[in-house]
Amino acid sequence: MKIHEYQAKDLLREFGIPTTEGGVAKTAKDAAKIAEKLGGKVVVKAQIHAGGRGKGGGVKVVNGSAEAEAAAAAMLGKPLITYQTGPEGQIVGKVLVEGAVGIAQELYLGMVVDRASERVAFMASTEGGVEIEKVAAETPEKILKEFADPGLGLMPYQARNLAYGLGLEGKTASAAASFIMKLYRLFVEKDCSLAEINPLIITDGGDVMALDAKLNFDDNALYRHPELTELRDLTEENPSEVKASEYGLSYIKLDGAVGCMVNGAGLAMATMDIIKLAGGEPANFLDVGGGANEESVTNAFKIILADENVKAVLVNIFGGIVRCDVVAQGVVAAAKNVDLKVPVVVRLEGTNADAGLKLIEESGLNFQTAKGLKAAAEKAVAAAGGVK
Repeated sequence: MKIHEYQAKDLLREFGIPTTEGGVAKTAKDAAKIAEKLGGKVVVKAQIHAGGRGKGGGVKVVNGSAEAEAAAAAMLGKPLITYQTGPEGQIVGKVLVEGAVGIAQELYLGMVVDRASERVAFMASTEGGVEIEKVAAETPEKILKEFADPGLGLMPYQARNLAYGLGLEGKTASAAASFIMKLYRLFVEKDCSLAEINPLIITDGGDVMALDAKLNFDDNALYRHPELTELRDLTEENPSEVKASEYGLSYIKLDGAVGCMVNGAGLAMATMDIIKLAGGEPANFLDVGGGANEESVTNAFKIILADENVKAVLVNIFGGIVRCDVVAQGVVAAAKNVDLKVPVVVRLEGTNADAGLKLIEESGLNFQTAKGLKAAAEKAVAAAGGVK
């Protein structure tokens, strides 16, 4: 789950982490009031769940309340297009108005769960304000790394290693090490999947402060954090993805014409790859889970068919925990319950696969069956209109 910058900064402050001060506004008039209270030069920042806001025109440095009101009016209710939003952009519903600060240096600090090392990985760089992907590609030697032992946690010497590695000295290095330790505590206690401070700034007075903040949380741990669930902004999410989450389905909308219904995340990824190899484009990632049944399959069909771009559906089920004949019964029943107007290709492998395919073939519905994933993908791409 993602949250907005202003919400992330509220959490940072709860953990004693210094950030820039300001207020959030839903109207241009409210933005002007906040700017007037702050006085002097302020920064108006569009609040959307995407990076690259500055380059897209979503961050403006202005003087006084009148200019803040004008900047907010130009953003609110309008789509902001960045490299992370896609060409349609994201509608700006709120702006964050903050007092401007003197910046002596911009740094980068991020932490993620690194599955390879099974630890929380820290990344720090002197290249603050730049996308970390660009730094990694062009100047990887500028990225410092530390890994927190899951039993011991982040050790103070590791935080100091990062601070000194960034070229910081004296009280500024101590402040940076303290910042890192506190951010790690937030990361663990709130079950984060990502924490990114870009830029982490050194002020003219040598203080360390978060100028921007991004926090993502592990969805599987949200039951422990009702206070975080309240921060979820559904207007920032795809409506189909929101509906899928209500059904307990893992769904991500894509831009292709072949809808995918698969059990298992790994198999779903492989299915999308094979569709592309067959010359088509997947319309979605959808994992119905290991215990697929009539209800979950029905809901999956509803989600997939709500996408007007879908011209065919590929159902790819491996019967390990679940029996293929049980899934086939669910597919047939689900197809009768929804307005199925596109061809469906079904591939079943595993327990009772032959019995399941027989049920599909004798259903009298608009189904095609396939043996093997390659053949299934080729049939689905052809049914969707052929190679694009």
